[in-house]
Amino acid sequence: MLKKILPFVALVCALVWTGCDGIAEYWEKPNTNTPDTVLTPATYLTHYIPAPAPDFSLYRTNIEAKGIYITSNIAGLGGAFKERLAMIERTELNTVVIDVKADEGYITFRGKIPLADELGIAVNNIPDFDGLMKTLAEREIYTIARLVVFKDDTIVNIRPDFAIGVTDGSNGGIYRQRDGNNIYGTAWLNPYNRDVWEYTVELALQIAALGFDEIQFDYVRFPTDRTMQVADFGDTGGLSRIEILTEFSKYAYARISPTGVKLSADIFGTVINSALDASLIGQDLVELAKIYDVVCPMVYPSHYVNGAMGIEHPDLSPYDVIYRSMAITLAQLKTIPAGEHVAIVRPWLQDFTATWVNPHQVYGGTQLREQIEACYDAGLTEWLLWNARNEYSEEGLLPAEKE
Repeated sequence: MLKKILPFVALVCALVWTGCDGIAEYWEKPNTNTPDTVLTPATYLTHYIPAPAPDFSLYRTNIEAKGIYITSNIAGLGGAFKERLAMIERTELNTVVIDVKADEGYITFRGKIPLADELGIAVNNIPDFDGLMKTLAEREIYTIARLVVFKDDTIVNIRPDFAIGVTDGSNGGIYRQRDGNNIYGTAWLNPYNRDVWEYTVELALQIAALGFDEIQFDYVRFPTDRTMQVADFGDTGGLSRIEILTEFSKYAYARISPTGVKLSADIFGTVINSALDASLIGQDLVELAKIYDVVCPMVYPSHYVNGAMGIEHPDLSPYDVIYRSMAITLAQLKTIPAGEHVAIVRPWLQDFTATWVNPHQVYGGTQLREQIEACYDAGLTEWLLWNARNEYSEEGLLPAEKE
């Protein structure tokens, strides 16, 4: 009896795991029990409908994220990272955002992302990546992989055709960001180049396989410095900057979302209430909120000019900046018709002192708490803290709840 049902069991397994093509290969092999009979898909699978690919997005982790940004250097240092872990365990924090594809374009660890290793763009900032992820999982910390998209000074050395070009022939024809002192810096990838889309998505898919709960796109925008006067994007197909970044986002989400990893995007703070800024950098808050699982407006008080949103000195008024910017954000998202997807809003908050701003104040626990409370008062439940040095004001955080 067992011998009779084994071929049927094998067929069912093949149907589940390999789809139509796999079944064809199975049936085209000669039946060793009846040498004179060879079964073909044309005979048996004429009306077969392959099952759709599994959608692992149904198994996403749901959490009200309250997190901090961690550089790859800190993540790779045992003592320094343990200090941050201890702070997370003592406080209301439950999330880390870790650099995986950094601002310069390199991948921050080796041996885990085949494409990065093949191209030679991986560095060893996190030598024990498996140990890092195991530690975070054991502590049930929500993990977000930060992936810088279009700001990239690494891959252009291998694929210069990925870069935005220039019409004046400077820097070998490659666009490079230029500051007020005419000093050239980082190259940027061309959002109109579909090969750049494929490169980004392939990296994201390989990152998604590593166990992160979420991938966060940063610098999913156009640059705005002085070199833009001579920028050359090639064939734009007549699409505006907003239109092309919206199309890229739709494409990336469709490819990445089925893995079960959430996809979020950092949003420039000023696009919330400035149509001009939105058109320059290519980010439309409402359109992007229709696509991503989470949008993360970077609403640091120090980044607003005096008088913005009716606030005389934004850096001196952290509560007002966060509350008003989030109120404007939520009002805009209410224009999305009922029943359509709307992203969660999870703003980046300021936990650093902007000494270059006049006037400014020293940011510590008081200023941090004001921003967090402004989020709650505006109706939000999630937030992230930014400090490039990864030094955070624990006194502004609530203690962890005791179980």
